[in-house]
Amino acid sequence: MPVTRRRMLAAATLLPLPALAQGRAEWPSRPIRIVVPYPPGGGTDILARAVAETLRPHLPQPIVVENRPGANGVVGSEQVARAEPDGHLLLVVTSTHTLNRYAMATVPYHPVTDFTPVSLMTRQTLVLVSGTVQPFATFPEMLAQARANPGRLTYGATEALTSFAGQELNRRAGIQIEEVMYRGGGLVMNDIVAGHLPLGWTSTASAMPHLATGRVRTLAVSPATRTPLMPDVPTVAEAGVPGYDVSSWVAMLAPPRMPRALAERIHAAVAGAYAEPALQERFRTLGLEPDLRGPEPFAAFLAADDARWAQAAAAGAVRKFE
Repeated sequence: MPVTRRRMLAAATLLPLPALAQGRAEWPSRPIRIVVPYPPGGGTDILARAVAETLRPHLPQPIVVENRPGANGVVGSEQVARAEPDGHLLLVVTSTHTLNRYAMATVPYHPVTDFTPVSLMTRQTLVLVSGTVQPFATFPEMLAQARANPGRLTYGATEALTSFAGQELNRRAGIQIEEVMYRGGGLVMNDIVAGHLPLGWTSTASAMPHLATGRVRTLAVSPATRTPLMPDVPTVAEAGVPGYDVSSWVAMLAPPRMPRALAERIHAAVAGAYAEPALQERFRTLGLEPDLRGPEPFAAFLAADDARWAQAAAAGAVRKFE
């Protein structure tokens, strides 16, 4: 009998585990819940649902994605930080998870030590989008308008990272574009398409479904180098703001003190899903950039990301907000 990707995934998720703790059942012994601490329709929600959909046929228990938005992602994240580390409640977050510690007045958990790293899932390119009804078609034209009309343009942001992306553009370009906070990337895109919002910082996953409508433009991408997902779209640095470099990530976390064997097993299930051609094609369609790393390398990555934001905050580059 040939070994297919489907059988490999089933084997990865159903192999017996060593004893995880005294009297604790093997995983999964009941439905699995994945908390996305942001509203439906944004890039993180889209990614979590795509992975869950791929996993469902291969797990002996249901898997459900729950949106628990609030407080910049803190409400849903705190729920997971306080849960039992038995693998039945998981969390999918963006890099705002670490940035919140430096951008918010208080956060009721430590983003590194109060969670168990499971899987780094994607690196996220942020895009600056506008509607085709706006009186500028390129990033340099937008810059010229912003300089000629300080405070007249606005941009939509959804959490600490997209807020940072906009504030960093203001700081490096010497302009004043006012921020409007939204509850999710889907809501930003709705107002961009409708022409109510001049600019928005969002993920490629939020933007891609709207690009084919002909009503949305991507003015620039946030990292230092162009993304292969949008090879013709310049970086902010290329388009006239040297030194600009902002990127994001999406990852899966679990409650603290989860046994390493269980974290590895959950990651193996995610890795099996990533091997499925259907999910790979979905990633391409959504403009997602897979960057799968297991518990140990992800733990090192998470600690380094926390240190990077600590340094940025110490330098005064992170704006505090409530």
